[in-house]
Amino acid sequence: MVNIVLSSLAGLLLSFAFEPVGKWYFAPLAFVVHIYALNRTEKKARSVLAFSLVFNAFLLHWTSIYVGAMPWIILFIALSILYLPLTLVKRWGISSYPLLFVALEEVRNRFPFNGFGWGRVAYSQADAPYAQIARFGGSISLSAVTILISLFIYLLLQKTFMPFILLPLILIALPYNVDVSNHTNILMIQGNVPHYGLDFNSRAKQVFSNHVKETEKALRPNRDIDFILWPENSVDVNPFKDEKIQTTLNSFGYPLVIGAIVDKDSQIFNTSILWTKDRQNVYAKQYLTPFGEYIPLRPLARKISGLVDEVRDFSAGDQSKVFVIEKTRISPIICFELLNDGLIENSAKTGNLLAVQTNSATFGRSAESSQQLSISRIRAIEHTRNLVSVSTTGYSAIIDYKGQVVQKTAIGTSESLYASVGLIDRQSPRDILGGWASFLSILWLLITARRRG
Repeated sequence: MVNIVLSSLAGLLLSFAFEPVGKWYFAPLAFVVHIYALNRTEKKARSVLAFSLVFNAFLLHWTSIYVGAMPWIILFIALSILYLPLTLVKRWGISSYPLLFVALEEVRNRFPFNGFGWGRVAYSQADAPYAQIARFGGSISLSAVTILISLFIYLLLQKTFMPFILLPLILIALPYNVDVSNHTNILMIQGNVPHYGLDFNSRAKQVFSNHVKETEKALRPNRDIDFILWPENSVDVNPFKDEKIQTTLNSFGYPLVIGAIVDKDSQIFNTSILWTKDRQNVYAKQYLTPFGEYIPLRPLARKISGLVDEVRDFSAGDQSKVFVIEKTRISPIICFELLNDGLIENSAKTGNLLAVQTNSATFGRSAESSQQLSISRIRAIEHTRNLVSVSTTGYSAIIDYKGQVVQKTAIGTSESLYASVGLIDRQSPRDILGGWASFLSILWLLITARRRG
């Protein structure tokens, strides 16, 4: 019973590292507690399940706000089961814990339904003093270092001194200079929605009108603008089929990057569009949200929730796009795509500014938006890119390449952000290394696992 309590406490502490508590130091503390609990019991499966169930239940509670408890319960239980291979520490030794945990994170990032990596440890560590390790080894290295620190502390408490396992931390002491030779002036619009919930956009034209009004208001004091950025779902009436919307968008006199729902040939796409009077460049979201933008196993899902029939399956795009406005190469990223490592890497390599368009109205004032903002902060560090993130309802923010929030809106408001944002062409070491960054992180974890603490 003591181990179940300790493991549950560890899961709770790990959830505290994520928003809404959002204190990074709870993560290494949580792993110290769980490593201790796991190592002192023979019933390791119980320990793992207690830890993972509590962690995922608290982390993902926001998923239950408008769809009820059942989908949330199924989600956190299903994810928790995927942690069970941690029981292999019984055979491989407790020093294998970081290797197993990080390997399982990589599995969850890809499986099932293309993965759901929302609970990646790295995404809780934007304020950690070692967060910059992500620019060298990516998110996987930041997760790894966090857990290696915990293993080091645990072994130290057991009077086993193994300082070599923290050797990767030397990387954050290396000088790293970034040149910003050009800037772009951005006006970001958070227009808000009439109400929260699954039917937030039942009055789609009202959402569009909100963004028009906020843009007109924001343009009065700000005229030196290179482009205007609107969020995902800000235009949910196909702009290519509505002349009034086209006229309105053209009237601003600036390039706009908008989020729009576009139907074509019986298919529906979630898109980002670079809109000017003379041309439109369309990017269709490639990494769709399971159970949000399409329903896997629909007959089975229907038995769990009748709401699935309110979801029309979107079609995925098949190519990335870069929106070019003079010297600015904007890589559009739509909401859930933040979780896709390969897609973000490609975006950073082809663009010199990352633009995240999202819509948090479905989840109200929950922790979903702040958790997503934390993911954006890690992506900015990982790829050495300044990043702008705009939401229909908040939070919207400007994030520098060090992961610091430069400007931020409130949640549930109509607001705008105006800033001159630096354009960075230099690739991060992580992006130069590509897949080797992940390989080297796993290799170090393997070396650690072979050392019996």
